[in-house]
Amino acid sequence: MNQEARMDAAAAVRHARFGKLPERIRFEDMTEVVESGPHDGAKTSHEDVGVGHTFTCLALDLGL
Repeated sequence: MNQEARMDAAAAVRHARFGKLPERIRFEDMTEVVESGPHDGAKTSHEDVGVGHTFTCLALDLGL
């Protein structure tokens, strides 16, 4: 009987802590809308001169 009372007390503690789901978060609270300025194609080029990355082909390096 004593073990049953301990299990009921433990179940009551778990139910008090985890017995309900957290409050819902609205979609509007999860997102942020930010106005962006006009896009300048010269600044957003993918082929920047100063990037410093060099991509090589292994077959060309081996002379194949």
